Amino acid sequence: MITIDEIISIGKFNKAHGINGELSATITAPQVVLDNCSCIVCDIDGIFVPFFIKDYRIKSQETFLLSIDDINNEQEAAMLVNKDIYVKRNEYGDALEDDDQVPIDYFIGFKAIINGINGNIVDIDDSTANLLFVIDTCDDRQLLIPAVEEFITDIDNKNNIITMEVPQELLDL
Repeated sequence: MITIDEIISIGKFNKAHGINGELSATITAPQVVLDNCSCIVCDIDGIFVPFFIKDYRIKSQETFLLSIDDINNEQEAAMLVNKDIYVKRNEYGDALEDDDQVPIDYFIGFKAIINGINGNIVDIDDSTANLLFVIDTCDDRQLLIPAVEEFITDIDNKNNIITMEVPQELLDL
């Protein structure tokens, strides 16, 4: 079973396109993610269901026309209209060669190692000019660490681990 922690949003289905089950979708991820994902995932009645892309065409920079396996007419396509589109988080990261392309919320759920302290990234704080990783540590503290490249020493997409070295003063706040 697919869980919310295993997926990341890449867009939304807009409407059925034509009579053969094709769907118009707004995709905010780079095209390489669609090319390399094994499936897309949608929430159908509270269950994350995989769907397999048969084919797709690019309509504009963010609009794609998708053909999905076993969706062959306008009525079948209608069940996906206005649904969010997800892909598996690990496939998203693997598809991108440059981590600068990854949206910041991709790292939610990653294990974090900060100056040797273990924790988990549980949220992103975007209430200030600087984006902050919200990290719950194993010793029941919550750290707010700036999400800046200078602090990140390693990103392990396969194991969902991000390693950081930050000034000690930030940990003492």
